[in-house]
Amino acid sequence: MLLREDNRVCKLLGTKYPIIQGGMAWVANAELASAVSNGGGLGVIAAANTPPDILEQEIMKAKSMIEPGRPFGLNIMLMSPTAEAALEVAARQRVPVVTTGAGSPGKVLERLKPLGTIVIPVVASVTQARRVEKQGADAVVAEGMEAGGHIGELTTMVLTPQIAQAVKIPVVCAGGVADGRGVVAAFALGAEGVQVGTRFICCDECTVHMNYKKAVLDARDRSTAITGQSLGHPVRCLRNKLTAEFERLESERAPASEIEALGTGKLRAAVVDGDTDWGSLMSGQSAAMVSEILPAKTIIENMFADAERVLSRVGEVKA
Repeated sequence: MLLREDNRVCKLLGTKYPIIQGGMAWVANAELASAVSNGGGLGVIAAANTPPDILEQEIMKAKSMIEPGRPFGLNIMLMSPTAEAALEVAARQRVPVVTTGAGSPGKVLERLKPLGTIVIPVVASVTQARRVEKQGADAVVAEGMEAGGHIGELTTMVLTPQIAQAVKIPVVCAGGVADGRGVVAAFALGAEGVQVGTRFICCDECTVHMNYKKAVLDARDRSTAITGQSLGHPVRCLRNKLTAEFERLESERAPASEIEALGTGKLRAAVVDGDTDWGSLMSGQSAAMVSEILPAKTIIENMFADAERVLSRVGEVKA
């Protein structure tokens, strides 16, 4: 079935389940990453714009919380002004796995691969996937625009099979995956694993403000909006006063500086302060499928148990 012994993602990462937790800025900290890793997946700390000394402390904290033998990862957002510092922290701390996003991972591969670090770029196109494979990436995360935070232009449904056909390295599917049905769909599209972000916002160990979690739980099918398209860096969030103001400014073709200023500090406002009106509630469309808060381990186990049941039903229909 799905959890085959020869699953390349599990063998590459050393995990029980072929699941990677998304590197969500301000959300993916040591507590969340350790819970996911201890639950059998790959927990990931988000470097985002974190100062290097604080990031190093967070990595050391995760190491102390994760059970021996279980891996964890660090996500480096390459467009961040602290990306190079995060890279050096990853090298110094010998982080087992690094995922990258928002830029070319060439420097990351050159610096970390010789140290034995597994590098997995997040890509939004076939061209990007082929490029990073040639550069030496160990796997790729094919992320569709259903995902939360910074997104591309292609949906998971069309992006994943094209990338799976274009590269020989393992493909991990991201964007819209929140339950067993999504896992089965990802594998049917050619992926060998999944990356999940939004679902883990609503786990016991996630330290975001409860208002943020409740906003995800209350989300419906059309509860998200895409902002920042005019800037060339679209971001998917839950609709609120902030997204409405973004839409107004963009429709009026306000200066880029004014639009960018509107977003300053808003993710922290949502995650730390629980501001659901003017905070940036980054979330994928899969929020509509999240209905309860559970431990990370339970979420993972339920997801793959449900996937096996879905496969069984599909087999019965086919028969």
